[in-house]
Amino acid sequence: MLTDTTSAPAQSPALETPGTVVRAADRAYRLSLPALMVALAVLAVAGLVSATRGAAGLPVAGVVSALLDALPGVAVDSGLTTSQEAILWSIRLPRMVLSMLVGAALGMAGAAYQGVFRNPLADPYLLGVSAGAGLGAVLALGFELDLSFGPFSAVPAAAFAGALLAVSGSALIARGSFASTATLLLSGVAMAALFSAAQTYALQQLDETRAREALSWLFGQLTTHGWDQVLLLLPYVVLSGVVLLGCARHLDVLRLGDDEAMALGLKPARVRLVVIVAATLMTAAAVSVSGLIAFVGLVVPHVVRMLTSHSYRVILPLSGLLGGAFLAGVDVGARTLVAPAELPVGVITAFVGAPFFAFVLWRRGGPR
Repeated sequence: MLTDTTSAPAQSPALETPGTVVRAADRAYRLSLPALMVALAVLAVAGLVSATRGAAGLPVAGVVSALLDALPGVAVDSGLTTSQEAILWSIRLPRMVLSMLVGAALGMAGAAYQGVFRNPLADPYLLGVSAGAGLGAVLALGFELDLSFGPFSAVPAAAFAGALLAVSGSALIARGSFASTATLLLSGVAMAALFSAAQTYALQQLDETRAREALSWLFGQLTTHGWDQVLLLLPYVVLSGVVLLGCARHLDVLRLGDDEAMALGLKPARVRLVVIVAATLMTAAAVSVSGLIAFVGLVVPHVVRMLTSHSYRVILPLSGLLGGAFLAGVDVGARTLVAPAELPVGVITAFVGAPFFAFVLWRRGGPR
């Protein structure tokens, strides 16, 4: 990009090159309209496939017409039967929206963690969220622990509480030292090991039926009955997403290093605290309704970074959109690959994410 602009024949290099370079650099930090449109198109296609594919196939034209008919002031005959209408509005659309919200939450949280820790291999479960949520879910499913409150039923409430407890433990061990990423990372490893051990012990105490039910949750699932789980998750994704997008510029400054960030007037510890709290709340809420779905928060931001820009003003919004599209597509595979049975969503994301993770490590370990 710099070569093209600086070689423009009608411009004087002495006067135009610095401004051109600044504009070129500035464009790299902005989310371009074409990139946004492509991401929205991918999300729309994934949503349409998710709404039409499954045990009972729905016609694409009928689904599109039904969606248009739902808009205010629009009247279109969808041609769907009563049973197809019921499947679309009571099963497919809630599940599609839930998968997109969970994927967007994990994608944005992964990008935020990678920015805070300045490590492209960081993921949303770094501080023990998965182990804490898993222990809470096992206790709720196997031992009927009931922490339900408000719209949260027993399992989501216990998973949410377990995730927050694990992250709080990590912060306590690190003495709230958000200035030291290494200390936070190591405390997260310690809490994850502790909660994983407790989770394994609890699973061993369950009978076969309950253990199978708990393991199914731990591998990730997007089954939903109506819109309750969507409405439960939506406020956390929206509010935390707004906070993270507001911190995107600060994450770009943190890439320069703490000393340089402080020289520019930024307080790194305060930024890390805000970003980690927002990303953790978003992750805990997603995990509480879907179980543990690994690698989304690792793979999606990394692909976005490779294809577009290293700026978090670009990575964060695109990771949200493409994370939603990715998980909606994975959910279609979970419902159709072994139909009429259903694969846990986390199994497919692991099949995709583990080789990708190995490839990234192989590239980073190569000669420089």
